[in-house]
Amino acid sequence: MVSEPRVEAGRAAGGPLVEDSMPRRAVLFVTLVISAGVAALGTSLCHWESHDLLKFICYLVIAILGSTMKVKLPGMDSTMSVHFLFVLLSVLELSLSETMVIGCTAALSQCLWKQKPELVKVAFNVLGLTSLAIYTTYSVYHQASGLLRNSTPLLLVAAACTCFISNTAPLALVIALAERRPLRGIWRETYFWSFPYYLAGAAVVGLISFCNRYIGWQSALLVLPIMYWIYRSYHLYLGRLQDEKRRVEIEEMHVRAEKRHVEEVCALHLRTIEGLALAIDAKDHTTHAHLHRVRTYAVEVARDMGLSDSELDALRAAALLHDIGKLAVPDHIINKPGRLTPEEFEKMKIHPVVGAEILEKVAFPYPVAPIVRAHHERWNGKGYPDGLKGEEIPVGARILAAVDCLDALASDRQYRKALPLEEAMGAVAAESGKSFDPQVIKVLQRRYLELEEMACQGMEEKVKAQLSYQQIIERGERPGAGFAMDGGHRNQTDFLSSIASARQEAHTLFELSQDIGNSLSLDETLSLVAMRLRKLVPYDSFVAFIKKGDLLLPEFVTGDHFRLLSALKIPVGTGLCGWVAQNARPIVNGNPAVETGFVHDPLDSREPKSALVVPLEGVTGLVGVMALYQATADAFTSDHLRILQVVTSRVALFVENALKFREAETSATIDYLTGIANARALSLHLEQELARCNRESGTMAVMVCDLDGFKQINDCYGHLAGDKVLKQFAAAVTSLCREYDYTARMGGDEFVIVAPNMSPEAVSERAVLFSDMAKQAGVEVCGAGFLSLSLGAAFYPKDGLDAEQLLAEADRAMYAAKQRHYELTGSRGRNGFVELATVS
Repeated sequence: MVSEPRVEAGRAAGGPLVEDSMPRRAVLFVTLVISAGVAALGTSLCHWESHDLLKFICYLVIAILGSTMKVKLPGMDSTMSVHFLFVLLSVLELSLSETMVIGCTAALSQCLWKQKPELVKVAFNVLGLTSLAIYTTYSVYHQASGLLRNSTPLLLVAAACTCFISNTAPLALVIALAERRPLRGIWRETYFWSFPYYLAGAAVVGLISFCNRYIGWQSALLVLPIMYWIYRSYHLYLGRLQDEKRRVEIEEMHVRAEKRHVEEVCALHLRTIEGLALAIDAKDHTTHAHLHRVRTYAVEVARDMGLSDSELDALRAAALLHDIGKLAVPDHIINKPGRLTPEEFEKMKIHPVVGAEILEKVAFPYPVAPIVRAHHERWNGKGYPDGLKGEEIPVGARILAAVDCLDALASDRQYRKALPLEEAMGAVAAESGKSFDPQVIKVLQRRYLELEEMACQGMEEKVKAQLSYQQIIERGERPGAGFAMDGGHRNQTDFLSSIASARQEAHTLFELSQDIGNSLSLDETLSLVAMRLRKLVPYDSFVAFIKKGDLLLPEFVTGDHFRLLSALKIPVGTGLCGWVAQNARPIVNGNPAVETGFVHDPLDSREPKSALVVPLEGVTGLVGVMALYQATADAFTSDHLRILQVVTSRVALFVENALKFREAETSATIDYLTGIANARALSLHLEQELARCNRESGTMAVMVCDLDGFKQINDCYGHLAGDKVLKQFAAAVTSLCREYDYTARMGGDEFVIVAPNMSPEAVSERAVLFSDMAKQAGVEVCGAGFLSLSLGAAFYPKDGLDAEQLLAEADRAMYAAKQRHYELTGSRGRNGFVELATVS
């Protein structure tokens, strides 16, 4: 059996030949080989000769059968076939044309047997390599007979070497050109191993040729069974070799996997503990080395007390993870610099429960969760969450409670400085038999200095944890009072939901802080507050009341019963909101029906039945209250109150600033004396009206009027009388104007009226009325009838296209009317005169 790499030496004939990115020089070489092979095949077939046709046909059939007996070599893309024997035998006993037909046909059969190769691959293998190899081998064998003195063995060796080089060298060269690699290395690594098979094949051919001389060429047919036996044996051998190799690889893979699994299992709990400890450390910015120190103290105290290895492992894990439940406590509570409110303390008390529930999911081989759950229990039974006492508390939790307290007292906190270690130990010892196990305190008192030194030697800086939860813990003492009424509602959820809730609370509060800092619009910001707050505190209706004098007026209302709540006007001191405003204390789950102005509808199932009301206290005092309503009784919890108090502490300052801004903005556009618009507001309004007229192709009249004789009132009766005249005239003009007309005081005794879509005739009629009002104001205030009015008007778009042109034209017309009146009467101030501006 010999290698036949030219047929499926995949990297050459089956690989690079079909690559789109093959270099041009490789393509040129392949083309050259195919061309030379076709020339050799054509030359041979043109000189066809056959001395024994039957012998030729038999050799051809055997060669084709041998070409189908191929095996794929392990680790390579090449195949091995046995038809090479009859190609070389044909070189010895047949003509060149017969040998060429046998070799090319067998090569074609091997290319097409049980596969669909590319056309260029077939052409290169059959027409190129095979044709050239046979032509060269045949020429060497027959031309070198004289040189080698007709020595058949030497001629066979020469023919085998020529065939080997002719087959493998072009393939190696194609690979070298395509992959840009050294030719010698490719030829040696890929094909040189098959050279012994060519030599062995030459020996077999020599033996068959010798038998043919004495027995006849028919003896070659007996080789076919031998060929099949060799092919089959080698095929089975290679199959077993592949199976054995695969089995060894699978076993090695299983061994590696088992070893890796054992290593991972051995490190599982350590990684879990360290990972969870990092989650704790990532949030609390006040106790950097707390976990490490507590672990060192707790484990050494436990060893001193003779705890088992399993109990030591559990305590070691619990010491690192005892604060993981703080993931359920919002950051602003954990890092609060002052004393916690009752609602905040309720939130803090849930962290042992949350921590235990988290650790139960880890399935430690030792009892970690019970220690974490009980590490805030007290020896006298006054701890939380379960009120355990004495020996009921797990020994690990008793150790952890004392050690945790000692380290907390000896560490800096936002709300106090660290105590000296001796004082901290004294404070802990004073709780022996009350809060802490006396045996644990005894060990701590004896060894605390030694343990402190051990903790400092292996100190690693950490950063700590926090979270939030919806459950209320009944046990445990609460701090000083911080709210008026507690609805007592309990809302329990699993720890994963509580963690998500805490994250949402922190995120929502952050968004809210961003929102209220980006606008001074009270309505816009209260709308954002209502929207953000709904994610944290469910409600049906939201109302923000603003205190104006002794009343609470709804500034912003959203949700159900908009009309009912918008109509409320609540006196301070009455109803829910009035009581909150008067006492500056919140109310949880109050009855909205007691509000002044609340109309009860027995048929309305969605009528508000519970209210959560919180005061809005600014720097200068109470600015209003915020009220949330729901249609179910006792719908709000003290946790909802806590969230709302956090929100209102930020919102109250904004509301106070926004009200001041609104007041300043209003005063900037209102004339302080008459209460109507000033010149600045007039300018803005004119621009808006001009834009409207331009859009709607409308018209507009601008009237400028001046009080004639007003200087005499100031001179004769004083400025207070003059101010009173201006106020009365402004009020009279405003009452006479249509609701969509605009009245403004330009300054002094000059007024402007903007009247959309008013005709010149209507302006003239209105001017007479204005003049009568001016005269009446003078009579009522001063008892003198010498006050009159001059009025000029301009019209858009006839007299101007912008505010400046219109005011200028109306002013010119007003002075023209004043001058004309003076010329006619010889005096100013007797009767009003109207002049309409015209375009010259």
